[in-house]
Amino acid sequence: MDHLITLAIAGDVMLGRMVNRIISLKGFAYPWGNTLPVLQKADLFCINLECALTAETRPWHDGEYKAFYFRAEPSVVATLIAGRVNFASLANNHICDFGTTGLLETLQVLDRSGIAHAGAGINLSAAQAPAFLTAKGVRIGIVAFADYPPAWAATATSPGINYTPISTTPEDFAKVEHALEVVRQQADLVLFSIHWGPNMRSRPTKAFRDFAHKVITAGADLFWGHSAHLVQGIEFYQGKPILYDTGDFIDDYAVDPEERNDLSALFLVRVRPPHIENLELIPVQISNEQVNLAEGEEYDWFAQRITTLCAEMGTKVITEPRKLSLVIPLEDRGGKVAK
Repeated sequence: MDHLITLAIAGDVMLGRMVNRIISLKGFAYPWGNTLPVLQKADLFCINLECALTAETRPWHDGEYKAFYFRAEPSVVATLIAGRVNFASLANNHICDFGTTGLLETLQVLDRSGIAHAGAGINLSAAQAPAFLTAKGVRIGIVAFADYPPAWAATATSPGINYTPISTTPEDFAKVEHALEVVRQQADLVLFSIHWGPNMRSRPTKAFRDFAHKVITAGADLFWGHSAHLVQGIEFYQGKPILYDTGDFIDDYAVDPEERNDLSALFLVRVRPPHIENLELIPVQISNEQVNLAEGEEYDWFAQRITTLCAEMGTKVITEPRKLSLVIPLEDRGGKVAK
């Protein structure tokens, strides 16, 4: 049996507002643009779902100000199905935008569609529960956390997200460590997903890097961050990749002309447990509520930017016509010679 699998990972997928509207006009598959053939070749596809899938229209308030509320109609789950999404991280700052009703309906919609999820639930136990995916005999376990908003943290008796502060102190980190220990015993490969940090940050702080390093040491095989709306540099630590931020993938957001949050990537991770043998980035561009393969000047701009950011972390990037290949240090391949 061939145990080499391709895992596709994307950052934020926001299907609300104008995306929801254009789907009603152009069909469920429209937001994926010409990335669909790439997605269809992957064995598994994981995203961060940056909205609730609910008919509820009353936004969450609870006395706190919130600038943006993201909601798509429940039927828009067909867009996730069209993109062959296997897993959606729900630990983020938009899953409860329409309160408990919106969260619970989202869970039901995903469950009915057979899309695995983690990071939010009807109580703390459910929010902490890992998700498991299987492809070609390889079992992948995923745990999902968010560092904001603490007001949405699930409790033993109330719905919410799997919240954690970004801290390496034993008291704060214990729940992360325990989650990784539990899933490590049940999976061939462990993914750690977290929605963390402020928007439009191009580089992780030292505190964030320290946290990510400790997550790897505690048992994660791949660290998958999102929230900044920008792809950040990638680091290999103890032989394991840290994707500090995977940027956006589908949205209707305003574009910063300098940071270019409309330019992002699809991350293709080829795994033969326990080793990650190859990591590629497929540059993409978001425009008109649709993601497409980046070309020309946009491809070159993103390639140069990510090459610089990765170099700052000791990671070399090779630019090819349609993809960017990361050079995994030889010792990080379990002593295997790269071919």
